Amino acid sequence: MTFFIFLLACAAAASTGIIFKPGAWYDALIKPSFTPPNWLFPVAWSLIYVLLAWAGYRLTLLPGSQEVLALWAAQIALNTLWTPVFFGAHRLFAGMVIIVLLWLTVAAMLVLAMRLDVITGLILLPYLAWLCVAAALNFSILRNNR
Repeated sequence: MTFFIFLLACAAAASTGIIFKPGAWYDALIKPSFTPPNWLFPVAWSLIYVLLAWAGYRLTLLPGSQEVLALWAAQIALNTLWTPVFFGAHRLFAGMVIIVLLWLTVAAMLVLAMRLDVITGLILLPYLAWLCVAAALNFSILRNNR
């Protein structure tokens, strides 16, 4: 049951992508050559959200995981916020600020999770890797579309 609560939180974050679609505005932006193909975004995020829910569930089973779970809550809030700010409001700089805060939160969560349970920490690695790509993409779009 606990896993499904985490999965529901992830689904809520994912729903912002349904509400605030990239659309013509995003298509018209100057994007870097390393921009992943459009089909990869929902595939990557679906996998990441399942892994994130699994990591959250595993953390609830570990004594002393309160700080990491607080970071889990903070990252899902920041994750949920980025899409409406970037795609909905078209605020590239604000999106960059949010994604930097998100990256820092997930990095701290991964380090603390790794101290409690290596497997849980490893489950979070794809998320941090994808955030590196997303942050670089956000930065490049910000720089090239002033």
